[in-house]
Parts: sequence; C-alpha cells; structure tokens
Amino acid sequence: MAASDIDTVCWNVRGLNSAKRCLAVHEMIASTSCHITCLQETKLQSLDSTLARFLGAYRLNQFTYKPAHGTKGGILALWNDNALDLQNIQIGRYSITATLTMCYSAASFVLTTIYGPSRRVEKENFLQHLRQIKPAPGTKWIVMGDFNIIYKARDKNNRNLNLRLTRRFRVALDYCELNEIHLQN
Repeated sequence: MAASDIDTVCWNVRGLNSAKRCLAVHEMIASTSCHITCLQETKLQSLDSTLARFLGAYRLNQFTYKPAHGTKGGILALWNDNALDLQNIQIGRYSITATLTMCYSAASFVLTTIYGPSRRVEKENFLQHLRQIKPAPGTKWIVMGDFNIIYKARDKNNRNLNLRLTRRFRVALDYCELNEIHLQN
C-alpha cells in the first residue's frame, strides 16, 4: 500500500439503532476494500467490540467512538490494524482525531472525523472547536464527515440559507487551511 492507496469510507448513517441499518452498513463495508471507515450520526450511546467488528465486516478489526447524546450524534471510526495504526486518539465535542500511520509505508497524518451540530445555536461553538483542533503547522491533516453546514450557496438544497453562517464557515476553513476533496463514488 502506497501513501496514496488508502481506501476510506465516510458516511452519515443516520442511526445504527436498528438491525436493518446495521446490516446495510455491514454489507456496504464488506463490498469495499476500505482500510478505514468513519461513520457519523450513529445515534449509539454505547458500542461493544462485537457490534463494531460486525459493522466493519470483520476486516476492520479496531474501533473508537464518540457516544451519542441521547439519540443525537455519535461518531464511529473503524480500521484494519494490519494496514493502519491509529494513535493519540482524542474524542472532542464534535469529533474524533487521531494520528494515522500506514503500516506499509510509515507515512502518517492527522485524521479527524466530524459530526457537526444540526442546531443553529451550536454552530458557532462547532466552528470554534474546528479551529481549536487544527494541528501544528506543517502537519498533514485530513478532515472528513458531516459538518451540517455549507460553505457554498449552490450546495444548499432549499432557499433557507444563512449567508452569515456560510461566511463564518468559510473563514474557519481558511483558518484551518482546509480544501475540499470532492465526493467520489
């Protein structure tokens, strides 16, 4: 596996609190060759290794998670420890951040998976959180997830657009020196 050959799945699953949804996640992951999967909006307050291994199609054999608050939120990261090593795992208010090292090349970077708040009153706190978790200058950083906020008006699927919040998100992205990686598949 070369540094550019890390296969990743990032998915807002909108709840893993039903057997049918868990099976769908298991089958999708099993159909891929991904090395790491980051799931947002799990809606799970707790998670054991049996469920994590099942969701990871028994290939993604390690996990860490941020519990949901009631039925809101929740983040799960699953990875294959034969391909990747995650260290320095930090669970934040809206994120999981870890240093990821690829076993075959020793290349490393910081990976953050995000689940931003859906409530408008929490969005400023979320943007502050994003700024605070920015790694030291010169550190390679990938952020993925569901920000629950947009930075381009054309991404909005209705006319209910808060331009002030859109601008504030762009400012936070610029501060963090983040660029969009366009969706694939």
